[in-house]
Amino acid sequence: MKKRILTAGILLWILCIFAACGFRQGAADAEALGIALIGAREQSSYDTHSGNGDGVSCVSYSFSDSAVEKQLQTNPAWKPLPLDETTRTLLYGRTSEDGSVSDGPYLTDDAGNPLVPELQTGYYCLLDRQAETRRAETPDLLKRPSFNLTIGLYDAETKTLYLCKLDT
Repeated sequence: MKKRILTAGILLWILCIFAACGFRQGAADAEALGIALIGAREQSSYDTHSGNGDGVSCVSYSFSDSAVEKQLQTNPAWKPLPLDETTRTLLYGRTSEDGSVSDGPYLTDDAGNPLVPELQTGYYCLLDRQAETRRAETPDLLKRPSFNLTIGLYDAETKTLYLCKLDT
């Protein structure tokens, strides 16, 4: 009986560590984008990053008040919607004149669906984490052979923050 209780306690402790690591990663991403997750409640999490660091991730947080929105309004890195063309292509793809997708989307789940719903009101931030030398070689982010970026989106209607990463 004592072994079962000890085993259950150890398993619970391990689960708590994994959950805390996920929240800490989201907190680190939020900090890199210049915001604090005060009062945040994690809603969903998706992550395909592998042992080599490549993958896609997206964590969403809900807020009960507009405190985070006030942070975004005063942070020059965050811009009000609508999205610029690069960020829009990364999240939802670019369509050609005949209606077919010609580029992207890049931040998708395993089935190719965008990880973030299209937002009407709110803010966004694109952080290019690519090495300075790679930025100088190819300043147009979408023409690079690899991506290392973080995108933050805030939905003002639902008070939801999305933190997404793409590493290739």
